[in-house]
Amino acid sequence: MNSIDVILFDLGGVLVELAGVDQMIEWSPGIATHEELWRRWLESSAVRRFETGAIGRDDFALAIVEEFGCSVGADEFLAAFTWWPRSVFPGALELVQSMRSHYRLASVSNTNEIHWDRFSNTWKLDAAFHHNFPSYLVGKLKPDAEYFEHVLAELDVAPARVLFIDDNAINVQAAAKLGMHTRRAVGVDGARQAFADLGLLAR
Repeated sequence: MNSIDVILFDLGGVLVELAGVDQMIEWSPGIATHEELWRRWLESSAVRRFETGAIGRDDFALAIVEEFGCSVGADEFLAAFTWWPRSVFPGALELVQSMRSHYRLASVSNTNEIHWDRFSNTWKLDAAFHHNFPSYLVGKLKPDAEYFEHVLAELDVAPARVLFIDDNAINVQAAAKLGMHTRRAVGVDGARQAFADLGLLAR
């Protein structure tokens, strides 16, 4: 893996603990599993518009409640949704810092104005990376090819020189199709194991 120059980190599920999935399933008739919820979430018109910056939080909440048939109102949904990113996983910042002097690091996150405020202003996660590509500012989303193509163009790097780490298999598969090295990793331990398996931690 000496060809790797850039590492792209997903945030939620890799460096940040996410809550709310079970609660959303409870609120959404007809959705019984995490896999089904995430599939519906990635395909959701409301989510895509909010996380590409096309609509604000109030319109997003109203649209989600209607689209998923939620058993709660928009205000209750939005109050809970704000806290879905629960905390930075222990060891997350230390892992990123250990890679920073050897590789160019970028965060690549499907996120929104609410959650990015916590990532950047509360937890200062953005400062751990050389570059950040929050989807609501980029105007594009994973797993769409145009999102990854935007990131590669901004970094001026060939796909074959990039490693992409994400906990979502759909995103990992999409990046691999563009020629990037990819690993699915859940949590900090998963990311650390992926780097160790690739021989990157000892570089």
